[in-house]
Amino acid sequence: MNILKPQRFLVCLLIFFMACNHAKTKSANSATKRGTYGYDVEFLKKHANKIVELHDENNRAKVLLSADYQGRVMTSTATGDTGASYGWINYELIASGKKKAQFNPFGGEERFWMGPEGGQYSIYFKKGDSFNIAHWQVPAIIDTVSYDVVSADNSKAVFSKAATLTNYSGTSFAIDIQRTISLLDKNEISKKLHTKVPDNVYGVGYETTSEIKNTGFVDWKKENGLLSIWLLGMMTPTNETKVIIPFKPVANAASLITRNYFGDVPPGRLQIRDSILFFTCDGKYRSKIGLSPLIAKSIAASFDFKKNVLTVILFPVDQNAMYVNSKWELQRWPYKGDVVNSYNDGPLADGTQLGPFYEIESSGSVKELRPGEAERYKQTTCHLQGDYQALRQFAKQLLGVDLDDLKR
Repeated sequence: MNILKPQRFLVCLLIFFMACNHAKTKSANSATKRGTYGYDVEFLKKHANKIVELHDENNRAKVLLSADYQGRVMTSTATGDTGASYGWINYELIASGKKKAQFNPFGGEERFWMGPEGGQYSIYFKKGDSFNIAHWQVPAIIDTVSYDVVSADNSKAVFSKAATLTNYSGTSFAIDIQRTISLLDKNEISKKLHTKVPDNVYGVGYETTSEIKNTGFVDWKKENGLLSIWLLGMMTPTNETKVIIPFKPVANAASLITRNYFGDVPPGRLQIRDSILFFTCDGKYRSKIGLSPLIAKSIAASFDFKKNVLTVILFPVDQNAMYVNSKWELQRWPYKGDVVNSYNDGPLADGTQLGPFYEIESSGSVKELRPGEAERYKQTTCHLQGDYQALRQFAKQLLGVDLDDLKR
C-alpha cells in the first residue's frame, strides 16, 4: 500500500479544498451575478442558437446580438462581463422555449419592428377586426422568425430576411429586411453626440441601419398604406429612472405631445418644462407618451440615478415627411404620427405584467417605393456610466438638463 507522507498529504488536502472553494465561488458568482452582462451572455448562449457579440479591443464595451430574435440588440455593457447589462431580457419566456400566440416580449434594448400598429393600414389587425387586444397580432417576421446572419466580426454584423405582409385594407407587401449593427468607439461616440465623453466615464455605443426593400411587382402608394421602420429599446427600470426628451419650444408644443395612449399620464409622472419633457419610467405604471416630428429634436435620453447610467438615443427627424399613425382606431390622419415615444411598463387590468421594463422608441418616416427601391433608417444608441458629477456636467452640455434638479 502506498502511504502518503504527512507533507504530501497536507499539500493534497490544501489543493482539494482550494479546488472545492473555487468551484463554489464560480457557482456562487454564476448564481449571484444576474444583472451583469456576463450573466446574460451565458444565459443566451444556453437558450439561443445564433448569438453574435461585438466588442472593443479591451473587451469592455460589448454588444450582444441575436439572429434568433430578428437581429435585435439584446443587451450591452460599457464595463465588461462583470459590468451592468443595460438591456431588459425576459429570462422566463426565453428559458421556457414556448411561443405566445399574439406577442413574445423576449426583450432586447433595440428591436426591429414595423408600423403602423393601428388604423386602416395596420399590419397588426386583419380587415374587419375590432381594434382591441383580443384581435391584435404581431406579425411573425418581427416576433418569432429567426433571421439569417449575412456577415459578422468583432465590430459589425449584418442580418437579413424576406417576408410578405398584408395590411388591414388588404394591401400585400413583399419585402426584404436587412439589419446592420456597428460598434462605435469612445471617440466616435463623442463625435456622434458633438460632446466629448469625459475620461472618467465608460461608454458603449452602436449604430444600426435598418432597411426594408420593395421586392414585389407593384408600387407602394400612400392611399393603400405604407410601412415604417420602428425601433424599440427595452431597458431595465429602477425607482430612480427618468426619461428626458428635449423638443422645439413652439407655441403649440403641448398639443403635439401625445399622452393618452393608455389613458392620461398622471401629472406626477410627466412634467413638461419649457422645452424638455421628463417621464418617470420605474416599471410600475403602464403609460406611454409620444412627440410629433413638428416639435421633436433628434435626441432622447434617460438617466438611472441608482446606477449612474445615461442612455442617449439619436435618430433623424424630418418635419415635412410622413410618419404613420399607430393609434388603435380608423384614422382621419394616418400619416401624422409620432417620431419618438417612451413607454413605461406596469400592471395590466388583470394584474399581470409583461416586464417590468421601459422603452425609448423611434420611428422612421415612410415613402412610396417602386419595385426594387428601399427605405433606410439609422439610429445611434449610447450608454455612459461612471462618475456622477462628470455625467452631470455632460448632461448639461448635451441636453441642457441639470441632473441635480431632476433628481429633486
